[in-house]
Amino acid sequence: MRKLLKYFFLFLLAVFLFCNAVIYFSSGKYLSGDMAAIPACYVALVPGASVYASGKPSPILADRLDKALELYQAGKVQRFLLSGDHGTRTYDEVNGMKSYLNQQGVPDSVIFTDHAGFDTYSSMFRAREIFGVDSAIIVTQTFHLRRALYIARKQGIMAYGYKSDMQRYPSLTYLKIRESLASVKAFFEVLFRVKPHFEGEKIPIKGSSRLSYDRVALEKG
Repeated sequence: MRKLLKYFFLFLLAVFLFCNAVIYFSSGKYLSGDMAAIPACYVALVPGASVYASGKPSPILADRLDKALELYQAGKVQRFLLSGDHGTRTYDEVNGMKSYLNQQGVPDSVIFTDHAGFDTYSSMFRAREIFGVDSAIIVTQTFHLRRALYIARKQGIMAYGYKSDMQRYPSLTYLKIRESLASVKAFFEVLFRVKPHFEGEKIPIKGSSRLSYDRVALEKG
């Protein structure tokens, strides 16, 4: 029995290392912290992160939004797709993200919101299938970018990554550990083309952004 458990542990370790290696080495050439090194794309795709009770973005999320704004102001992107968790009536990442950009002078007409981006896989799947995104610059921190890029490209999005590391985050060690586990999940989600919790009607990214402004919580149930 002990020998069997040993082999099982080694098998799990091999799967863990394999999944992380595939994602790490397949995505590195598509990310950069240098804006000039990234091709212009139609969309800046910003994955959600935690917000405060007031709706104000956490430092991690604010940094993502600030970097996405840099791309827009430089003419690298024409639209924002803000994808986050609005799973209950009392927790809403998405409208907090939108309000943050509005306060920086970004008009509603170029901001699309995805209220069912409950995780990175859902955000990338829905970007392609619901919003029709075919090219995007994903804006997030380095620890998260490789997985996001891997998923996006497997969904058929010509995706590039723009690093949003603007400070040292206190929880970075925990986030990196969590990310390594999430990479295993992502590998198999992509492999089996898992459907996200919500799909819904198409909202073309080149159409009206107002179609995406669903302010009613999507209960995850």
